[in-house]
Amino acid sequence: MLIAYGDRQKRLLQNFGKADKTTDELFEVYQNNFNKQQNTANRLQKELKNYYNCSREMQTASKSLMECVQEIYEQEWPGHDQIHLKGQTLELLWGDLCHKINDQCTIPLSTYLSQFSEIRNKIAKRGRKLVDYDGCRHTVEAVESTSKKRDDIKVAKAREQMEEARRLYEVLNKELHEELPALYDSRIPFLVSNLQTLFSAENTFHSEYSKVSAQFCDLVDLLASEAAKGSYHTNGRHIMASLPNTTLSVDTNAVKPYEEIDFKPTNREIKSNQDLQRISVTNGVTATSHTGDTVRVDNTSIDTNESLNKIENNSIYPSIDSTHITDSHKPEIIHELNEKDKAEELYDIPIGATTTDLPPGILYKVRSTFKYAAVDEDELSFETGEVIDVIDYEDPEEQEEGWLMGVRELNGERGLFPANFTRPI
Repeated sequence: MLIAYGDRQKRLLQNFGKADKTTDELFEVYQNNFNKQQNTANRLQKELKNYYNCSREMQTASKSLMECVQEIYEQEWPGHDQIHLKGQTLELLWGDLCHKINDQCTIPLSTYLSQFSEIRNKIAKRGRKLVDYDGCRHTVEAVESTSKKRDDIKVAKAREQMEEARRLYEVLNKELHEELPALYDSRIPFLVSNLQTLFSAENTFHSEYSKVSAQFCDLVDLLASEAAKGSYHTNGRHIMASLPNTTLSVDTNAVKPYEEIDFKPTNREIKSNQDLQRISVTNGVTATSHTGDTVRVDNTSIDTNESLNKIENNSIYPSIDSTHITDSHKPEIIHELNEKDKAEELYDIPIGATTTDLPPGILYKVRSTFKYAAVDEDELSFETGEVIDVIDYEDPEEQEEGWLMGVRELNGERGLFPANFTRPI
């Protein structure tokens, strides 16, 4: 504390002209250059570290982007197997750039900056020795001028202290006069080496990166040209038809012969007490027995004349009273069976579909099990749970497998819809 206070006091005296102050203009130039050199090196180190961190972040972002591209680039598209390899190449390029920035630029710069601390301590020490030297010179002058009777011992001691202070100061001053210019001049070769390494790494990175990017452009251009030719055109109807069929199907091998089928009456209807009831055929055979019950035979496809003969002879469907079948009713039965055969030519009526008591032109009804959005103008859009009336195609040749023609009961819209989005009711 006393020494520091003494140094400040001596400096104050020198500044106010009360004591001599040794000036060295050349050293002041050296010191200014040193300060500027240290400041620029610190700023370069800061920016290099920031650039390195940003490069690391870009490496991570590039890797995530390539993973996304690889995921969305479909397998049948051209060059799918090259996406992963090119992504790895880009990641290696980023890694190499980050390695060079850190190991060949940032670390050498830190070593370069470490010498400034030692020089700065030496400059501060030189300043203190200069103050001591000037103080000793002032003491010698004061002793020589104020002593009336010259005291050779005091003068000699003061001169001895002055010479020691001068010697220490000059040693440090001489070293700094040699080190400061050399250090300042070293900034050029160091900066050249550091920036050459940086820009060379940048040049290699961007050169190789541009090659990979050009290859990506070629792949995308090839995909665009193939797509323009219609190679990947999507047909909505074909997609719907290819979906797993959710409608019920019949195992024909498991169906018993007509004679072995146990017929149970369904859709029981109360009829009038007329002796003769109308016989109708829907999705198989539906007839009226002598008891007044409507008997329905599902999943049966029979020839109309053969069926009529079997019904008359009571060889099948023994629950039907054939005595009530007259010649006047035969045309009606044959007509209905023929209409059924025509419908089956267009549609395979699914199991469980109700075909009785329907308005004219409606084959059966279905309820949507999934929501469907129309792809083409001639298709129906509907929500889950809607009821749709299945009707004939206007032109049977336009029928497509897995697609039905229907009318929405909600608003009367007419169009095609995928069968596997519905179930019969």
